[in-house]
Amino acid sequence: MNYNKLPTYHDKQGKKKSRSPGKLLALGVLLTISMMFGLRHLNSSFNFRSVLGPFRCHHGAATAIAGGLPTHYTLNNGAKIPSVALGVWQAGKGEVGPAVKTALNAGYRHIDGAWIYGNEKEVGVALKESGVPRDQVWLTSKLWNSFHAPEDVEPALDESLAKLGTDYLDLYIIHWPLALKKDGTPYDKDLTENPYPTWQALERLVEKGKVKNIGVSNFNIRRIQNLTANPLKIQPAVNQVEINYWFPQPALLEWSKKSGILLEAYSPLGSSKRVSDSLNVPVVKEIAAELGITPAQVIISWHVQRGTVVLPKSVTPCRVEENIHITKLPDELFEKLEKAATSHKPERGSNPSKSWGLDFDIFD
Repeated sequence: MNYNKLPTYHDKQGKKKSRSPGKLLALGVLLTISMMFGLRHLNSSFNFRSVLGPFRCHHGAATAIAGGLPTHYTLNNGAKIPSVALGVWQAGKGEVGPAVKTALNAGYRHIDGAWIYGNEKEVGVALKESGVPRDQVWLTSKLWNSFHAPEDVEPALDESLAKLGTDYLDLYIIHWPLALKKDGTPYDKDLTENPYPTWQALERLVEKGKVKNIGVSNFNIRRIQNLTANPLKIQPAVNQVEINYWFPQPALLEWSKKSGILLEAYSPLGSSKRVSDSLNVPVVKEIAAELGITPAQVIISWHVQRGTVVLPKSVTPCRVEENIHITKLPDELFEKLEKAATSHKPERGSNPSKSWGLDFDIFD
């Protein structure tokens, strides 16, 4: 073997080229370290693209949302909402902007945010810099617990609009069924149990053109019925709740479909501590291998096939792109996953009742 001769490869035009010694040395160092510490740890410290050259993410599906899955759902007022959104919860400063741009470039047209996330300004800047027209992006934000008093609802919205750099939202939802007081006491019991005054304030925002659609989040059936028992001018369009393999909520899903309320699934891959578990569920891995897609794509496809808007969150470019390249699961595989998800004891991943010092379970 001639050790002085550099390895060659062919570029896209078919021309033979040699690997540079510098790149080969860097590649050798990276491969050696990867054997010691694992590629997962290297990913956050080294830029593989600069050494290995361009590479493609594992999309599986040829195009975004392929194979018969709906790209949009129709709300109870006729509005069309994109079925997959980029969630920006826990996306840190300096991360959310690039993630939003990556998402929009990959084909997302739905960004799900909230005032409490603390990153609305960066989302707005990224949206403007992306070049995608505002009317082509579905933008959601959420009314925080401290602003449920009717007189506080519009100022809260105005703050979000200013940060996002827009004069309207496509969807504004009550983040939690909890009306906190400003005087230091835990919460307003009456407004928590019956948020009709808060809802009336939201309805006025629709009338003013500042919001196109309104909904709720983290509401169970009882709480929705408490709200809709009032003489509403506008019915809730959506209910955003935790739904994943560990907490699939089949009863709420069935009831919501019959009631004309679209469910949106947050933590679709599981709560932060269960994502790895979700991706390693045997049936998920089996389906992924059979279809040639990733476990995450299997789960996200399952969500959309169930009839829910899905809100995967990531700031990693490859994963952001991967999460929208989904496909319809064959019926037998969908039913197999549905059966597995609904056959075990449900495990809710997020319940802040105790950490908020409440004397009741917010999901009761």
